[in-house]
Amino acid sequence: MSSLPPPGLTRFNAADDNAAQAALHQVCTSRAWAARLLARRPYATTDALYAANDDAVAELTAADLAEAMAGHPPIGRPEPGDAAAAREQRGMAGASAALTAEMRQLNLDYQEKFGQVFLIRAAGRTAEHLRDAIRHRIGNAPEEEREIVRGELAEINRIRLTRLTERAEGGTA
Repeated sequence: MSSLPPPGLTRFNAADDNAAQAALHQVCTSRAWAARLLARRPYATTDALYAANDDAVAELTAADLAEAMAGHPPIGRPEPGDAAAAREQRGMAGASAALTAEMRQLNLDYQEKFGQVFLIRAAGRTAEHLRDAIRHRIGNAPEEEREIVRGELAEINRIRLTRLTERAEGGTA
């Protein structure tokens, strides 16, 4: 006996393309990624949606990946009103002033080296873990870092897709 998809997934599957695209834009700002997920609707399960996410992230060109990255603020500095980033970066909220300043400088150093924001699945991670990760990754070669970023983006998208598909009845897609 198969289980029914969660209400949020049912709404996402039934939403018109514009509404579904708007919901996906809240997950990831890459238009190519969103187009790939839209093209594979309807999804029978959230696992199918996650697999489509993973496939779409793997297929992103460098330009598509840059477009996705543009939707993410630096660690420790979520944009005002960006509830998803603030929630995901909660581990930075209690960081000391010294650690916050160090992260700000590390973010700048990373951006100077790689030309993009430092991307990591911050949800559930402490400020110290995030600092240690950027310290480690700043030594990576650009090609290696691009693939790490791709994996981190897939994880972040999964978290956000989970929130999308678990929304209570009456919410938007």
